[in-house]
Amino acid sequence: MATRDIYESGFDENVQTESSANQCPECDGRVTTNAVETVCEDCGLVIDEQRIDHGPEWRAYDDEERERTGAPLTAARHDRGLSTEIGRGTDAKGNEISGQKRRRLTRMRREQTRGRWRSKAERNLAHGLGEVRRLASALELSDSVRDQACQLFRSAQNEDLLRGRSIEAIAAASVYGACRCNGRSRLVDDVSEMARVAESRVTNAYKTLNEALGLPAEPVSPSMFVPRLASDLECPDEIRQRARALAEEAEERGVTTGVHPAGFAAACLYKAGREEGRWLTQSEAADVANASRATVRAHRDTLEEQVA
Repeated sequence: MATRDIYESGFDENVQTESSANQCPECDGRVTTNAVETVCEDCGLVIDEQRIDHGPEWRAYDDEERERTGAPLTAARHDRGLSTEIGRGTDAKGNEISGQKRRRLTRMRREQTRGRWRSKAERNLAHGLGEVRRLASALELSDSVRDQACQLFRSAQNEDLLRGRSIEAIAAASVYGACRCNGRSRLVDDVSEMARVAESRVTNAYKTLNEALGLPAEPVSPSMFVPRLASDLECPDEIRQRARALAEEAEERGVTTGVHPAGFAAACLYKAGREEGRWLTQSEAADVANASRATVRAHRDTLEEQVA
């Protein structure tokens, strides 16, 4: 056989190959398969249109030989997690290397760090995403919320919202915005305290993000803060359930419009504690809600007048 006949093959995606293993389930006709779908030539029935292998990316015959080809893509890093870093004291097999090679690797690693970013914008993105990851870890947020916050920071940089503002404030606003979009009971004070940024700067940055990006943030209700404040005050389940019922009833009556949600939740816990015989002080309720005692008293009076 000639060499030309051996290597005469095509790699076009539309090249159809006849499948003799299966027949059409409708008319028992001829089935052909290409790179996109499997169809019947007689009746036109599409039998299979998903040819993506969803299995693992390794190929081994036992569990000990399994090796992954790399970490999955993530939005929490500026390079989507595709970059690598030069090792330090061992080679690929874990063996110690000589001092000469170790010094050479140190010089190579230093040059890699210097040329890691192609522009100042990419360096700012790496710094901002690192700050978002730190805040998400300090606030004990889930990975999905962390990735959404990182995507918000990317969108803010793409819309040129970082100009004239600090990276830390935009990162904190991205975390707060992701919490608001997912219905998490987080205050601006909690995020700004962890970010070591003034609350006013975080608030202004969040307003900018909300206006420019149109965040689908829902209004925060006092009933969302009741479980968290009850956990901080170590209240029993009876007080927590009664406070949740008071907050929900107040929301149905429209009493909570325009109020401080955490302060109103603290007032619900204070009133529920007095009803259950636990003398929860106004100072304790106000401290965990980051509100004043006058706010707690005012909301308590509203509850006594409007809610049974």
